Amino acid sequence: ASSSAMRARVVIADGAAARECARVRMRSTRQSRSTRQSRARAASVAARMQNASRRVSMKSVSTKSDDAGIDARAPVEPSLTLINDDLAPVLASARTFTTGDMANLWVGLVVQIPSWTLCATILAQGFSAFEALACVLVANVLVLVPLVLNGVPGTRFGVGFPVLCRAAFGIRGANVAALSRAIVACGWFGIQTNMGGHALKSIGVSVFGDAFARGFGVVHWLGLSTTDLVCYVAFLSMQLCVIWNGIESIRKLEEYAAPVLVALSLALFVWALNAAGGLGPMLAAPSAFAVGGARQGEFWRAFFPIVTATVGFWSTLSLNISDFTRYAKSQRAQVLGQLIGLPFFMAAFCFASIAVTSCTIVIFGVAINDPIALMSRMQNGPVATTLAMIGLILATMSTNIAANVVAPANALANAFPRSVSFRRAGLITAAIGTSLMPWKLMSGDGYVFVWLIGYAAFLGPIAGIMLADYFILRRQRLDIDDLFTDNAKSQYWYHRGFNPSAFISWLCGVALCLPGFLHVVGAFPNAPLLFRAIYDAAFFVGFFVGGGLHIALTRALQSE
Repeated sequence: ASSSAMRARVVIADGAAARECARVRMRSTRQSRSTRQSRARAASVAARMQNASRRVSMKSVSTKSDDAGIDARAPVEPSLTLINDDLAPVLASARTFTTGDMANLWVGLVVQIPSWTLCATILAQGFSAFEALACVLVANVLVLVPLVLNGVPGTRFGVGFPVLCRAAFGIRGANVAALSRAIVACGWFGIQTNMGGHALKSIGVSVFGDAFARGFGVVHWLGLSTTDLVCYVAFLSMQLCVIWNGIESIRKLEEYAAPVLVALSLALFVWALNAAGGLGPMLAAPSAFAVGGARQGEFWRAFFPIVTATVGFWSTLSLNISDFTRYAKSQRAQVLGQLIGLPFFMAAFCFASIAVTSCTIVIFGVAINDPIALMSRMQNGPVATTLAMIGLILATMSTNIAANVVAPANALANAFPRSVSFRRAGLITAAIGTSLMPWKLMSGDGYVFVWLIGYAAFLGPIAGIMLADYFILRRQRLDIDDLFTDNAKSQYWYHRGFNPSAFISWLCGVALCLPGFLHVVGAFPNAPLLFRAIYDAAFFVGFFVGGGLHIALTRALQSE
C-alpha cells in the first residue's frame, strides 16, 4: 500500500511538473510573439523611411532647392522603445508646410479668445492703448527668437520637440521635459474647449431662447450646468474628429480657418466703430503712468510683468515649435512664415481687441473683454449670432488643436512609443484636460500674474537649455542614430539616460523664480523685493540662467 501511494504521488508530481512546463512554454511563446511584433513594427517604420530615403536620393537633383538645409534621414537600427511613425524623422519628400502654411498656422494661433482677453486686460493695468500695443509688439519680437531658433533643428532633421529634448536632457530625461510641457498644454486644452463650449451655448440661446441656457439644472459635483456640460462635450467631440485624422487635417483646418478668422475680426471691429461712433474713450484716455496719473512713475514696474506674461503666453510654442517646423519644406519657409505670422497679426489683433473693448464702454456702458459675451449682447438675431459664433468656434478649434494637442500627443508618444500613437495620445490629452475641470481653472483673478508668468518661469529654463545645447555646445550638429539608441552606446545616454547638467540648470532657473511666485499666490507675503523683481521677468531670468549654467556645467564636466 505504501508503495502504491508513493507511485501515485510520483505520477501526480510528474503531471504538475508537466502542466507547469506547458504554462512556461505558453508564456515564452506569447512573449516571443510580442517581441517579434514589436520588432516588426520598428522594422516596418525603418523600412518605410529607408525606402523614402532612396526615393529622395533618386530625385535629389530635381528637388535640391526645396531640400536646402534638410538633413533628415532614417535612423539605422533604432531602439524599439524610441521610435514609431509619429516620432520618426519626416523626410524631405513628405514635407507639406510652405511659407503660407506656417503664416496661416500663426494666424490661427493668434486669433483666439485668450489672446483677445490678454490684450484687453493690459489696458486694465493703466496702460494707454498705444502703450499696450507697444508691450505686445516688444514681447512678440522677443519670443520670436526662441521660436525661430528652436524651429531650425526641427526643419533640418525632421524631428519634433520630444526627440530634440533627448540631445540636451538625455534619452530618458527627455520624457520629463516633454511631459512638463505637456501638462501645461493639457490645462490650456481644457480652457479652450470650455470657451468653445460657451460659443455653442450662445448659438443655442440665440435660437431657442433662455430656456436652453437653463437646461435641466446643475451637476453639483462638477459645478457645471447640464447645458454647459453638453456644449463642452459637443465641442470636445468636434475637436476629436480633427485629431483622429492626424497632422495633415490640422494643416487643412488652419488653411481654411485663417481667412474666416481675419474676416470675423475685421467685421467685429467695423461694427464696434459704427455702433460707438468712433474708437471710444479708451484710445484717447491718457496713461495712468503719466505725470499726474494714478500710477505716476510706475511704468517700468508694470511694463516688465506684462511683457513677461505676453512672452509666457507663447512660451509653450517656443519649446515645441519643431513639432510643426519638421513638416516645413525649407528653413526659409519656417523662418519667413513665423516672421510674417506672429508679429504682424498679433499686433493687428491686439489693436482690434483694444479698440472694440473701448467701444463697448460707449455702446453698453461697461468694458466687455470677452468676445463671446460681447456677441451674445449684440442681439443681431439668431442668424448673425450663429455665423459669428461659428467664426469663434473655428478660431478656438484651430488654436486649441495646433497649440495644445500636438505637444502633449508627441510627448506621450515619446514616452510610450510602442503603445501610444498620435491619435491615442490626443485622446489622452483631451481626457487629462477635461479632468482638470477647466471651468474652475481660470475662475477668479490671476490669469496674467499667476497662470501666464507662473508657467513661463517653469518653461523658460527649458528653452534656454535647448538653444544653448544645440547652437553653442553642439554647434548645430546632431546624430540621428544616437537620438534613437536606448543604451550607453548613444552619446545622449549621459548618466543612465539623464543629463545631470541640464536638470541642475533647469532646477536652478526655476528656483530663482519660486519665491516671487509664492508671493503672488499669497504664500510668501514678505518676499524680498529682489525676488519679486526676478519673478516679474521670470521667463528671461530662467532662460538665461538655465542656458548659461548648462553651458558652464557641461564644459566643466568635459574638461575633467
